[in-house]
Amino acid sequence: MSCCCFICTSTGSVKIVERFSAFQAVARPGISCILPCCDCVSGTISMRLQQIEVACETKTRDNVFVTIRAAVQYKVLPDEEDIKNAHYRLTNPSKQVEAYVYDVVRATVPKIDLDDVFTTKDEIATTITNSLKQSMRSFGYEIKGTPITDIDPDRQVKHAMNEINKMKRLRVAAEDEGEAVKIRAVKEAEAEAARTEIQAKADAEARYLGGQGISRQRQAIMEGLRESVNAFKEEVVGIDSKTVLDLMIVTQYFDMMKDIGAQPKSNAVFLNHSPGALEDLSAAVSKGFMSGLPAAPGFAQPMGR
Repeated sequence: MSCCCFICTSTGSVKIVERFSAFQAVARPGISCILPCCDCVSGTISMRLQQIEVACETKTRDNVFVTIRAAVQYKVLPDEEDIKNAHYRLTNPSKQVEAYVYDVVRATVPKIDLDDVFTTKDEIATTITNSLKQSMRSFGYEIKGTPITDIDPDRQVKHAMNEINKMKRLRVAAEDEGEAVKIRAVKEAEAEAARTEIQAKADAEARYLGGQGISRQRQAIMEGLRESVNAFKEEVVGIDSKTVLDLMIVTQYFDMMKDIGAQPKSNAVFLNHSPGALEDLSAAVSKGFMSGLPAAPGFAQPMGR
């Protein structure tokens, strides 16, 4: 009866059992029985999902050097043949994965401009994933994903990109500010034109109404003078119209003098104010007063001597 020994395998890993230095079996998690004299454990393989970070420097189509960082997530397939291939066919899986990532990135990114690299990183990640799946499947590895974690151009290039973006924004701000100034100037001009038009209409209406008022005033004065002259002629016999009109003008003149003298702060200079000059004064006042009035109907008697 041959004796045997036991080996323990942790969950999430498997062990490779060799017999006389040749592959014998895969010890799954738990306790496994092996022959102590001829079997041995060659190595332990983790069945967990693993990740490695790959940083690849390349240049874009517009000759800008950029560093692409990808996180490659992979695991060993559970079949015994795949576990055997993962253990015996690759000495260093990480280096193999890095080599494939370098190959894909340096074949893809040089076809894309720098600005488009940021917007097409998902397409780059998909290309890396598809390439690794086909290559690593034969080695017993499954590629779960290769997301692009960072796109890092040269520091001077990033500064230049920021300056370009800054200048674009400043130009847009200046254009918007100029457009606002133009709109404000146009609106102010329109408002000023509207105010001028309204003021002009108001002035025209005021002048029209003022002219009507002056016309009515003159008409009322003429009517009053005519009625006063006719009434005076009827009451006093032998007085002609001119004498009555002269008397009324002189009376109005003295009333005006009374109003001027009643003002406490008025300053008046009187010329040619002797009693003998009343006739000349009457004639001058009458001439100046009547020259601006339209002739009233039925009152066509001349005002001169």
